[in-house]
Amino acid sequence: MQSDKLKNFIHLHFLVFIAGFTAIIGKAISIDAIPLVWYRMLIATGLMFLYIKLKHIDIKITRTSLVKLSLAGIVIALHWITFFGAIKVANASIALAMFSTGAFFASILEPIIYKRKLIIYEIVFGLVVIIGIYLIVQSEFKYLWGMLLGVLSAFLSSLFAVLNGKFLETHSATKISFYEFISGVCFISILLLFFPNGFSKEFFNISLSDIGYLFILASVCTAYAFIASVHVMRYISPYTVVLTYNLEPIYGIILALLIFPETETMSTSFYLGASLILFTVLLNAIFKNRTKKR
Repeated sequence: MQSDKLKNFIHLHFLVFIAGFTAIIGKAISIDAIPLVWYRMLIATGLMFLYIKLKHIDIKITRTSLVKLSLAGIVIALHWITFFGAIKVANASIALAMFSTGAFFASILEPIIYKRKLIIYEIVFGLVVIIGIYLIVQSEFKYLWGMLLGVLSAFLSSLFAVLNGKFLETHSATKISFYEFISGVCFISILLLFFPNGFSKEFFNISLSDIGYLFILASVCTAYAFIASVHVMRYISPYTVVLTYNLEPIYGIILALLIFPETETMSTSFYLGASLILFTVLLNAIFKNRTKKR
């Protein structure tokens, strides 16, 4: 039993490593953020559909639920577009550091959606996160546009995470993701129709290396990571899973620094600000766990 728990804990860290590696793959892919996300969601939808058929999972849904999941799918698509957009206009380190602010946005969104009171320590942590962002902005002002996209991505990530928490009360995670991915593909497809060169020849003219990276992104970093995380949560407590996933930006920033040192080496103030944000996120998770135990 202890051996199984250890194996799943190692598996969990591997999944977090994969999550951090997503930013690295996004940087390696040469196409723009919008087509990148379109291909990612399209391939992931196909793989998810195969999984549903193999496992004989029921995906019947009401019209009302379909509308709600479709809106959430649009939020996810926008989150990924802004996240990869931040990588394209700045770099992976900036995108990941800003993505860490998601916990701050969640502390604001949860009381609104779940109709609970604001928690004092969450407000304090939110102020500390703002200080961390200030340290990064004042030292890396040239990446301001990337930072804004990164913060917007973090907000959208927190929004769909909170929404999915509500959806999980009535639907399986597989069903939720499948319909969200489909709606994301449809939304981006409609969006591209309004672009002058939306579905042009260049859109479908992708290099072999990009095709390989896109398949890894959609299969390993999306479909597999999702299915495996659901499996891991059967053996490891939700708190441990959430706390461990907060290490994603740390893994990602370290990987970015090792793989792309020429573009990912940042100033001392950046690492101070990023460390302050990440430490606050981890501390917030610990406080939440203690509150639940009480």
